[in-house]
Amino acid sequence: MAARTDTRILLRKLGTIYSIPRRNRMKAKWATSQPKFPSTSLALQNFDMVYGTQLGDLWPSVRVSMLSEQKYGALINNFSEAAEVMEELQLQGALDFVYNGMVKSRFKPARPHNSGTLGYYLMDAASLLPVLALDVQEGHTVLDLCAAPGGKTLALLQTQAIGHLAVNDFSASRTSRLRRVLQSYVPREYWSEDTVQITSCDGRKFGELERDTFDRVLVDVPCTTDRHSLLEEDNNIFKKTRMKERQKLPLLQAQLLVAGLEAARPGGEVVYSTCTLSQLQNEYVVEQALHVAQEAGITAHVQDLRAFARLFAATFHFAPNPRLGELVLPHLTANFGPIYFCKLRRTS
Repeated sequence: MAARTDTRILLRKLGTIYSIPRRNRMKAKWATSQPKFPSTSLALQNFDMVYGTQLGDLWPSVRVSMLSEQKYGALINNFSEAAEVMEELQLQGALDFVYNGMVKSRFKPARPHNSGTLGYYLMDAASLLPVLALDVQEGHTVLDLCAAPGGKTLALLQTQAIGHLAVNDFSASRTSRLRRVLQSYVPREYWSEDTVQITSCDGRKFGELERDTFDRVLVDVPCTTDRHSLLEEDNNIFKKTRMKERQKLPLLQAQLLVAGLEAARPGGEVVYSTCTLSQLQNEYVVEQALHVAQEAGITAHVQDLRAFARLFAATFHFAPNPRLGELVLPHLTANFGPIYFCKLRRTS
């Protein structure tokens, strides 16, 4: 539909303009075609107000990028024929950005190789940065506190260095999806109960259940999922019926991060991450969690990730001068994210 006048609708097709008389037009049933106040529109209004202030002159560029086609990354599955998969993707025009990750706008669906496992897992390439920042070493015990749908869990297993991996998600259905991901990508012997423990419980209780246990903890919390909120009505957290849930997110996020700090052993490291631009869900949650943890006798310090971010500056567009952690901003030339991540080291 190109334009509307008082008496007709004009359609342009093959260089010809057609006029459809009003009497011949079908009247759309608004109630059945789309919501009166789409959640995506509510999200955009919220972001214009909040992020327009937060990001200032950067927001128009970020806004356009978030409403445009997203770039993806293919996490190469080291349990398949990895060299063959990488060569195949490079022939399709994908670029290697960190040894076992390929970036591109569109990928063909992954297919099983001779090993029976799928060759690669598609995800926002910036989602790998929190896993890389965690810096898992040989024999480490690792907790993925909010693991589903499983991309970051799969990335952790790709290191083939973890001594024991605890994988948790509050939702039983999401945990089932995570199991299916592992079944598709990882040979069963690599995620036996001795190596990988999968649970479905309230992550806020994990600090009590497994206190002072893990060398590394990933806390990838539920958030407003900004890009999804702008583009998809399905499961959109900006639905009016989910307003209270959305308002409680920062509290939930802080509680999960405190639980992650409790579960880490002294000397262990925790990475907190989200896929939102929101300072309220990012830096402020980190500050609040550190305060609450200190009152409980746990001290932790934010680690400087600037050198880490410089390693990937050619692939991702990082926010300038972040106060805490690092934030990947969507940009038309590097349309990944948003992804926020902050690394904490527990000292006592």
